[in-house]
Amino acid sequence: MFKLISSPIMLPRYRSKREMIYDFLKREIIRGVYVPGSRFVIDELAARLNVSQIPIREAIQQLEADGFITTEPYTGARITDIDATLIFEVFALLESQETISSRKACVIATEDDLKTLEAMIDEMDGLIDDLEAWSEKNKALHLFICDCARMRLVHKMMQKTFDHWHRLRAHYLKDISTQNTAQVEHHQLLEAMRTRDADRVEAVIRAHNRSALQSYISHLESEGLLRASPDETP
Repeated sequence: MFKLISSPIMLPRYRSKREMIYDFLKREIIRGVYVPGSRFVIDELAARLNVSQIPIREAIQQLEADGFITTEPYTGARITDIDATLIFEVFALLESQETISSRKACVIATEDDLKTLEAMIDEMDGLIDDLEAWSEKNKALHLFICDCARMRLVHKMMQKTFDHWHRLRAHYLKDISTQNTAQVEHHQLLEAMRTRDADRVEAVIRAHNRSALQSYISHLESEGLLRASPDETP
């Protein structure tokens, strides 16, 4: 069971308690502060966060819906286990979501949108040696493309997929760098977006995702954490 620190944590007051607790616990789970399989003790969390049990139970329900927590009879809530094979599902989802949004974005994005995209990619060029900062900007980049497509539902789904990707990366791929290759592909994506050719954009997106996936698979296999199946790789 996860050991809680004794000093209470003061949460900001500009959002509902459920939202703040949800964001706090999700961030802790993604970062690996809570060990997969460990159990949540609601009364201890309530004391730690200086709130009643009600918003904690509400936040746990949302985290369960998102796949981060599993509730079992007689044992209560625990952190969902994580396995390296999740990488196949995560990248399949990202590729499909990014293909849908990028195809539309390349058609309806404004010139200002493309200038913003260019500025984001240029900023990431300077973050090659800072994996954590680059990863956050990478997520923002792909979500911005989704915003350019005016696809709010896909945006929400992509955000959840990225949350699971960051949890997976924190457990298995924390020190693996693919930024140099990814940045070359980001510039290729920008040029494809400027052509307004949806088929070309889709080809770049698919190549971008599959290149990264193959790098991660190779590492996981070398560490004995994954045995790739021909049916699972794209």
